[in-house]
Amino acid sequence: MKLGLLTAAFPDLTLEEVADWASANGFETLEIACWPASGGEKRRYAGVSHIDTESLDAAGAVAIRDLLRTRGLGISSLAYYPNHLHPDVAHREQVNAHLGRVVDAAALLGVDVVGTFVGADPARSLTENLRSFAEVWPAMVDDATGKGVKIAIENCPMLFSGDEWPSGTNLARSPQVWREMFNVIPDKGFGLNLDPSHLVWQMIDYERVVYDFADRIHHVHAKDMEIDRNGLYEHGVLSAGMNWQVPRLPGLGEVRWDRFCAALYAVGYDRWISIEHEDRAFEGDLELVKRGFLIARDVLRPYVH
Repeated sequence: MKLGLLTAAFPDLTLEEVADWASANGFETLEIACWPASGGEKRRYAGVSHIDTESLDAAGAVAIRDLLRTRGLGISSLAYYPNHLHPDVAHREQVNAHLGRVVDAAALLGVDVVGTFVGADPARSLTENLRSFAEVWPAMVDDATGKGVKIAIENCPMLFSGDEWPSGTNLARSPQVWREMFNVIPDKGFGLNLDPSHLVWQMIDYERVVYDFADRIHHVHAKDMEIDRNGLYEHGVLSAGMNWQVPRLPGLGEVRWDRFCAALYAVGYDRWISIEHEDRAFEGDLELVKRGFLIARDVLRPYVH
């Protein structure tokens, strides 16, 4: 197993600068942010482009591979996390098309995983969103599979604010929904980028998830979750986590990383764990962001070899 990081927390650094720092500090892989270079999403940790997939060609892919190889780094996946079921059809088509470009870039780079969201229309029911999923996603998975690329869906419900109420903007939030998705798309190249933090506040057993969905885990995110008990007291569970789910760095929340990693080893997952940095206590300053990654590295390193 290899320990890496998602580059989206370094929006102002070049890929080379991120690679230099990661290599010097004991990381082994990068999950490279690939939003459109022309700009796009403005939410936290989105819209970052460390590879311009619109202009990438074979020579550019060789240059990127050489850059990372000389620093002892691999690529765990390419990362692009928009809303692929956005209610605005024009926006939906735009982000669907860019995912295709990210898949093409992965194929050029010899990377076999692209991480993304399924998406959802927050105003529609689960049944309606699953119907949209069945219309949009099979062709995108077929395209990726044909190019030797797996799609790994992160399980974040994307429900943090009133405009994402009540369904969130990513329907891939729970085992029941994953089973529905996998019934629609039985291709084993379509699976999970499993993040235990999003299961903690939903009271879903993340160890059991590893055992139940072992053959669909294509990538793993390391992010932790703290439950603000005062916020939970004030707002209750019907607020669906708003005002009481607090993303933290690994080791600073409620995930038992020893048990989670033990489950991964038990089912034979032996690929990558990628630290996803979304901890507000360690942002706003480059040195704070780096410090956060180092804290997470030191928590995870005893379990990742």
